[in-house]
Amino acid sequence: MSKVISVNSGSSSLKFQLFDMPSETVLTSGQAERIGQDMGVFTIKVDGEKKVKDVPIPDHKTAVKMLLDSLLEYNIVSSLDEIQGAGHRIVQGGSYYDQSVVADETVVERVRELAELAPLHNPAHLVCYEAFCKALPDIGHVFVFDTAFHQTMGPESYLFPVPYDWYTQYHIRRYGAHGTSHWYVNRRTAELMGKDVNDLNMITCHLGNGASITAIKGGKVINTSMGLTPLGGIMMGTRCGDIDPTVVFYMMKKLECTPDEMDTFLNKRSGMLGVSGISSDARDIQAAVDKGDERAILTTELYTNRVVNQVGGYYAELGHVDALVFTAGLGENDSVCRERILKGLEEAMGLSIDYDLNAAIRGKECLISKPDSKVAVYVVPTNEELVIARDTVRLLGL
Repeated sequence: MSKVISVNSGSSSLKFQLFDMPSETVLTSGQAERIGQDMGVFTIKVDGEKKVKDVPIPDHKTAVKMLLDSLLEYNIVSSLDEIQGAGHRIVQGGSYYDQSVVADETVVERVRELAELAPLHNPAHLVCYEAFCKALPDIGHVFVFDTAFHQTMGPESYLFPVPYDWYTQYHIRRYGAHGTSHWYVNRRTAELMGKDVNDLNMITCHLGNGASITAIKGGKVINTSMGLTPLGGIMMGTRCGDIDPTVVFYMMKKLECTPDEMDTFLNKRSGMLGVSGISSDARDIQAAVDKGDERAILTTELYTNRVVNQVGGYYAELGHVDALVFTAGLGENDSVCRERILKGLEEAMGLSIDYDLNAAIRGKECLISKPDSKVAVYVVPTNEELVIARDTVRLLGL
């Protein structure tokens, strides 16, 4: 039996799960939020009950210390020596890594080098990694890359039609994101279907505040919606997704704004928030839709259109699709969002959906298509933390 911790750090957050392996029992989970702000929030689950503390969390090092201290405080472990490995989610692994790896100096330097492509995430990942190394000096660490699963794409999918030396000199290409999530739901759906993943064509829809859609042929990615960074692809909570690049130049002149200011517009003030003027949270937008708010209705129609177009394009690219899968916050929990998308796809893809069943499903594995559907449609909750834990055990030989 081995205890391993899965770590998922963002620019202002740190999520974690502690597993007992190989039983895959979750001993605790939690998160530190609003890191670097005046007041943070630390949450940890103890015997099924959430313990919440409103405390200053000035940096990720402090968050790591709070996490490890809490494991002892609540007797989740009697000693930190019980933890034998740590797995870390890393957003950007570039073209260096097509699978998870044991962290060493070379790997760390490459992750640091790639920080330009994920400036809000890779530096935070390394701060957490270094803090864990200091607190737990005798354990091994594994890096699990969001980009790894997408490295099977061919150049016809990952290259952009820009000067080729931008790719050779500056590494400008499609990298994708959410790879760990897409990998998990692809494999899990194959298990639910009772089939070999290598014999299936699948489209996986990771729909949350950040969102991406991936075309998978025989267990390998052939295309994915996010691009150089997580800004590309479909419309998201606050991100614009793909737009005409001229919009950027035009509006920078109109607003007389800097590149950093434009980055803020596109990453933090666009998407559902930008169109609706209400919120980046689909629940708030749906509440406004129910009241007849025209911009909220437009937001849902625009979002649905972008997803339908992406899925439809991948359907054509794959030739045939065995399964369409919904996962992540919206994909797992928002039945109304799923219904809009499925009704937009049902004629072209030959879908036959049990919409009553769909309406009842929230956060549970379920086949929501009928037997006569040409494509099986599933809801499969993602579990990136479990993938991280499994890779940690495998690579460290625990």
